[in-house]
Amino acid sequence: MKKINFLFAILLLFTFSSCSVYNFTGTGKIDAKSFQVNYFQNNAPLIEPGIERIFTQRLQNLIQNQTNLNLTSSNGDLVYEGEIVDYRISPMTATADQRTAQNRLSITVNVRFINKNKEADNFEKRFSFYNDYDGANQLVGSVLNENLDFIFERITQDIFNESLAKW
Repeated sequence: MKKINFLFAILLLFTFSSCSVYNFTGTGKIDAKSFQVNYFQNNAPLIEPGIERIFTQRLQNLIQNQTNLNLTSSNGDLVYEGEIVDYRISPMTATADQRTAQNRLSITVNVRFINKNKEADNFEKRFSFYNDYDGANQLVGSVLNENLDFIFERITQDIFNESLAKW
């Protein structure tokens, strides 16, 4: 009986010690202690006021929630910066009386990622996503917020995966 308990304890020890480099977000071991997200300017041809602040905060929150890195306003080991380069509303489908039945909101963000500890990880890349909404709705208030939530969730997760998860 003692032999079985001893073997079980050894097996349990190896199981948990072998997972020390990984976490549930798939980031593995990050060679950094801090990160900064510089304010993303809105340089899109069509401007929706305030979305640059919302996007910047969403990216900060995602990284804070999925890593143990400390957010800093300067001299971060990892730096995220860039701009919103496209904000577009396009009709997608029409009704029989030639009215828009469905619109698509598309947002593109250009991101520069700098890893001060591992320059090979640095990149500049565009990330975009879209969401379709009912053409009878105006893109204001809760309709705008729901679309921004959906789009920014996808874009920030793609940025996270590209910069830290390496998926």
